[in-house]
Amino acid sequence: MNIILMGLPGAGKGTQAAPIKEALNIPHISTGDMFRQAVKEETPLGLEAKSYMDQGQLVPDRVTIGIVRERLAKEDCNNGFLLDGFPRTVPQAEALDQLLKEMEREIDYVLYIDVNEEELINRLTGRRICRDCGATYHLVFAPPKAEGVCDQCGGELYQRADDSVETVKNRLSVNIGQTQLLLDYYESTGKLQRINGAQPIEQVTEQILSLIRGANK
Repeated sequence: MNIILMGLPGAGKGTQAAPIKEALNIPHISTGDMFRQAVKEETPLGLEAKSYMDQGQLVPDRVTIGIVRERLAKEDCNNGFLLDGFPRTVPQAEALDQLLKEMEREIDYVLYIDVNEEELINRLTGRRICRDCGATYHLVFAPPKAEGVCDQCGGELYQRADDSVETVKNRLSVNIGQTQLLLDYYESTGKLQRINGAQPIEQVTEQILSLIRGANK
């Protein structure tokens, strides 16, 4: 089964990728991992991507699609794949469809883990880190025993600048606009499945796996 996993920052994609990968015995392919592997293997496209990244520039779609093509052609993708972080734009989605058509494959499902903006802000701004030992906490999901104090070393807990409400809101605003265009695209193809990401983690997993198992019957 070939699946695209989508969700705004904080929706829990990383958490849900593991059980999907295990249930279907398919590789979890994130954009970052794909680029790092291509650079490590020093493929022509990997080296070209590295030249853009080293300059702090976005990797052009042409190069990105080429790296995706190489990754999906590997043997571990014979039974399918779970794409995470790609496509990010409608042109990338159209290019992916064309690529898969050439490979005589297609996307089975686009799973969108749907969480409202207020909940995402709570999740993304709740992280706290110990100044002394670097231990990580979350005010909702993994709070310290004493407010503002590290359980492990007694150090002071702080919030990173990129976890502030203003920064998180700006980050989400950019993502929401881009994501909606992709959702509209996949809605029109009939591939989109919305998953209620506000449920407890185990229930989100069960909803996803029930969908997959039902499709495999």
